[in-house]
Amino acid sequence: MDLRLRGPRRPRRIIAAAAAVAVLAAGGTWTAVASDDAPPVHRADRVMAVNGVRLDTSWFTSGGSGRRPAVLLGHGFGGSKEDVREQAEDLAADGYAVLTWSARGFGRSTGKIGLNDPKGEVADVSKLIDWLAKRPEVQLDKADDPRVGLAGASYGGAIALLAAGHDDRVDAIAPAITYWNLADALFPGGVFKKLWTGVFFNTGGGCARFAPALCAMYERVAESGTPDAAARALLEARSPSAVGDRIKVPTLLLQGQTDSLFTLAQSDAAARAIRAGGAPVDVDWIAGGHDGGDLEASRVQARVTSWFDRHLKDDEDADTGPAFRVTRTGGVDSTDGTALLRGASDDTYPGLTGGVRPIALTGREQSFANPPGASPPAVSALPGLGGGGLSRLSSLGVGVSLDFPGQFAAFTSAPLTADLRVTGSPTATVHVRSTGEDAVLFGKVYDVGPDGRQQVLPSQLVAPIRVEGAKAGKDVTLTLPAVDHEVDKGHRLRLVLASTDLGYASPAAPATYTVSLKGDLAVPTAAGVRTAAAPLPSWVWWLPLAGAGLALALLATGRRRTATPAPDPGLAEVPLRITDLSKKYAGGDRYSVRDLSFRVEKGQVLGLLGPNGAGKTTTLRMLMGLITPDGGEIRVFGHAIRPGAPVLSRVGAFVEGAGFLPHLSGRQNLELYWRATGRPAGDAHLDEALEIAGLGDALARAVRTYSQGMRQRLAIAQAMLGLPDLLILDEPTNGLDPPQIREMREVMIRYAAAGRTVIVSSHLLAEVEQTCTHLVVMDRGRLVQAGPVGAIVGSGDTLLVGTAHPVDEPVAEKVAALPGVASAVRTDDGLLVRLDADGTAQRLVAELVRLDVPVRSVGPHRRLEDAFLTLIGGSA
Repeated sequence: MDLRLRGPRRPRRIIAAAAAVAVLAAGGTWTAVASDDAPPVHRADRVMAVNGVRLDTSWFTSGGSGRRPAVLLGHGFGGSKEDVREQAEDLAADGYAVLTWSARGFGRSTGKIGLNDPKGEVADVSKLIDWLAKRPEVQLDKADDPRVGLAGASYGGAIALLAAGHDDRVDAIAPAITYWNLADALFPGGVFKKLWTGVFFNTGGGCARFAPALCAMYERVAESGTPDAAARALLEARSPSAVGDRIKVPTLLLQGQTDSLFTLAQSDAAARAIRAGGAPVDVDWIAGGHDGGDLEASRVQARVTSWFDRHLKDDEDADTGPAFRVTRTGGVDSTDGTALLRGASDDTYPGLTGGVRPIALTGREQSFANPPGASPPAVSALPGLGGGGLSRLSSLGVGVSLDFPGQFAAFTSAPLTADLRVTGSPTATVHVRSTGEDAVLFGKVYDVGPDGRQQVLPSQLVAPIRVEGAKAGKDVTLTLPAVDHEVDKGHRLRLVLASTDLGYASPAAPATYTVSLKGDLAVPTAAGVRTAAAPLPSWVWWLPLAGAGLALALLATGRRRTATPAPDPGLAEVPLRITDLSKKYAGGDRYSVRDLSFRVEKGQVLGLLGPNGAGKTTTLRMLMGLITPDGGEIRVFGHAIRPGAPVLSRVGAFVEGAGFLPHLSGRQNLELYWRATGRPAGDAHLDEALEIAGLGDALARAVRTYSQGMRQRLAIAQAMLGLPDLLILDEPTNGLDPPQIREMREVMIRYAAAGRTVIVSSHLLAEVEQTCTHLVVMDRGRLVQAGPVGAIVGSGDTLLVGTAHPVDEPVAEKVAALPGVASAVRTDDGLLVRLDADGTAQRLVAELVRLDVPVRSVGPHRRLEDAFLTLIGGSA
């Protein structure tokens, strides 16, 4: 049964042909993206003219020529399309056609930031959907109506909701950690959320980067400290809540628990409104949010994919998960100190007020001050500055909030007689009086330990409220922050009403507030939400087998010598051979290194290149025996590498920095390190290493006085102690100035000239080109190309086509689509063309002439940077 709710088609705006989407810069650079078990993913970058601005887009496809559903992926505020590239590649590998774009004012896109203005960013999405409808890869429901879903986080999540409300061609959405009503998010309870709003506008590049109306609004509210009706109206018009009754598509709402920017109340309002319109809605509260924590990327990605499989591919077997799920923290992993996460779920979404339990509070009427200038302020979260750390500590039961004496009132419960799980928004009614006309209060509920001193503020959240007309006294019902938090038996709940908070604007005029309780604290429990059973402890499984395991271990002890592969005499003079090497970290969703093979000879300086995440450091750590590969083999001088392998004494390495004793001098640190190896002092070649370091008189000073560059040089000298036959350097020039970089280059060349071998991983491509004799280029864990520098830089498959004048982007796209061409990238001099296995220079020239490209010259290009970017498709 098809659960997609489309509803009646609304009349679409009549759009003049001149305003249609036009491809301005369709470079069409198709990049093959490796995937473990799926067909290659291809990416094409285009700049599109849309509604008077230019949008930088990327188009991801894989597999055959058949039509498939499309997905639009939006990015977070302050980011760009590159932030969602990995998610786009995964969805493309799963059989979707995926379009990403940089929103107005971000990345390479032009225009002013409109905070998802319906006439700006939202209209842009409709034009992108128009473009999808014309693509031969995209499945159509009818003419000009592609099968399309939208997903994204924060800013990108809001555009998914807004697009679903404004364009009835959208079929399913999966917004994450986003807002429903931006006015409520930035002006909660009528109070200006000044710190987050400031972060917002500064992240966007400053007020001038925004639409003039938004800039004027921000400056006005920031100066007064009080949001006005015009400011609320401006933000509400840009909010999904403005079109909530028009969102009729299956919606997966993923909201963060550690999020003082867009709280759980935002997704709750969205769920209620969309469900009221008849659409299916699932809600998922993840562990992280804008204040940090674990964003559960792998799990969230899997659930979003399943959601689209069900509602875009019509796969009735797709498991979309429960109607409600919340991630709960259950202790700490003793191996790495991270919080242990477990899921709890229910077949229905309980909302924020399900299963209310009254908790009696005690406390007399209390008066407290709003200090002049609202300073010093109380501290809860530190948005944009460190709230993630505070939120994580809170989830682990460590209190870090700060309330100043004389600036708050507190009402406390008796010790709980049983554990209590709070799931939702507690409420309380209080009577408020003020010596001024208005009062601004910040409500929060603490979990107080049995000793009465330890206080934990769940998720570091507070609820602000502006009480107008408080001078005459007023009863106010506080809706406190929505949380999912376990309060242990014997603990107390404490309701605190403070006059200030660091993240918000409070009245600058001094005042005295008086508050008293008008009833119990109503605590939602959501009793139907059940936590998944914890896995059985590992000892349950291994204890019955311990006796047999011990016997097998004793038996294997006598066979260990034969278990380690014997040395290969044929490789005795080969410094390094890597064969089919693979590694996937525990909990990872992809291989860091996959089927990697290459060989290094004596006298070579080998450059290991690749963008961040290519697997370079993982490869080096496996080479050093620091981590164990999942498959494949590493041999150094014919010996298989294992942790502690004797052959590692012939290897020197500088990987991820070196640890020095800060109170000892540079010379003493090197001497101590060498003594720790147990090798004779005469084998250290200490004088040569110290000469390499070039630290002069600083060798006699304590290392704690060293600059970063000095520590770097000392670490490299340490790696060269003993003049190892194979020297491994990971980013050796970090922290060095240009003369020191040049000196390091000469040291590596001289070192290898003496018959030794150097492997260097570096991002400085110009230095690699001048230093290295050979290269290994990696991307996403796989080998892209290996060989002499000259062969790669000037290889026959990569040509520089010089042209009489610059080539337009559409022409570059046509060249990229030619038979025998793997990619084509515009340069200042013409085109950088990479041929595939079937391509030849002669056929390329013929095709260029046919396309009227003004060819002036054709030859191998000479810059390593160009070769590198061509090989990895610009993914660096």
